[in-house]
Amino acid sequence: MHLFSELKIRDITLSHRIFVSPMCQYSSEDGFASDWHLVHLGSRAVGGAALVFTEATAVTAEGRISPQDLGIWKDEHIEMLSRITRFIRSQGAVPGIQLAHAGRKGSTRRPWDQPGGAVPKSEGGWTPVAPSAIAFHPTYAVPAALDERGIRGVVQAFADAARRALDAGFQVIELHSAHGYLLHEFLSPLANKRTDAYGGSLENRARLLREVVSAVRGVWPERLPLFVRISATDWVSGGWDIEQSIELVRQIGPLGVDFIDTSSGGMVPDAKIPLVPGYQVPFAQAIRDRTGILTGAVGLITSREQAEKILSEGKADAVLLAREFLRHPYWPLAAASEAAQSMTWPSQYLRAAPDKSPARPSIDALPEVEPPVENVR
Repeated sequence: MHLFSELKIRDITLSHRIFVSPMCQYSSEDGFASDWHLVHLGSRAVGGAALVFTEATAVTAEGRISPQDLGIWKDEHIEMLSRITRFIRSQGAVPGIQLAHAGRKGSTRRPWDQPGGAVPKSEGGWTPVAPSAIAFHPTYAVPAALDERGIRGVVQAFADAARRALDAGFQVIELHSAHGYLLHEFLSPLANKRTDAYGGSLENRARLLREVVSAVRGVWPERLPLFVRISATDWVSGGWDIEQSIELVRQIGPLGVDFIDTSSGGMVPDAKIPLVPGYQVPFAQAIRDRTGILTGAVGLITSREQAEKILSEGKADAVLLAREFLRHPYWPLAAASEAAQSMTWPSQYLRAAPDKSPARPSIDALPEVEPPVENVR
């Protein structure tokens, strides 16, 4: 079956095609990972996922969505992240990190806090930054437009975060250029009204993402994969769309991007999005067919049959599940059992496993990760 076949990207071999999509937990203090993150991410690795992504992890303090976001903007963040990556590896999964900057959607309250909207400075908020001084919504803060010095700082912050991700033991980086956050804001004409080298034409609007990709590849080893998540369309006339997405991928692929995690939306609050199962899959297929790059399908994928159909019909190379993994942390093990596919189980759970399911090695039997010689500070 396609769903349970290996996928090799550079020097990393993923045991199958089921990945954990980044999911914000809003459970950090000062950007630090906690026991919550260890258990949340670790349980998905125990459950058999091939690749486990952290939530959107801020590359600067002002790049957080909320004050409770996970971060990687200082070296002190590395220690706990290293503990998490080691556990994920011990379960046979690959640890991945999504590097992000919230842009104009920063300094906002967690989804369950009421009322929502912007967090004032008196309560730990900050002035967010963006390509142009246009608020996402009337309840959000008006951002400060980045000048060229600020843009250079953003590029450097992504590179520094990639270096820390390597030190922490991550094996895949995903750059978050979707859902109305900073890199996507520069791409979309709806948020980017600049008249300098970073605005106007598609070539200019894509400049920041190209610079970030190049800077990250400058510190991220050639042997390790680099993903980019994009919103293939804003779902609004005059905004970002699939044709621009295809051209963007043609620009960033040669810079060292291996995989496009293909989502959509998030740029404006009133977009009309047809939320039906598989609604984003055609975008992943179009990018895959017209650029030759690997793609991932996301969005309302809930069943093994649905996931297998996407892959067997050549519409994507992997599926990324989010809410379904919140409901069912062991979804891959259950799907493999349902399909009569062999998948290794934790030794501690073998008593509940199907007959002949192999056990995973002990964490003490795993080789230590060799220090990366490419990592030059």
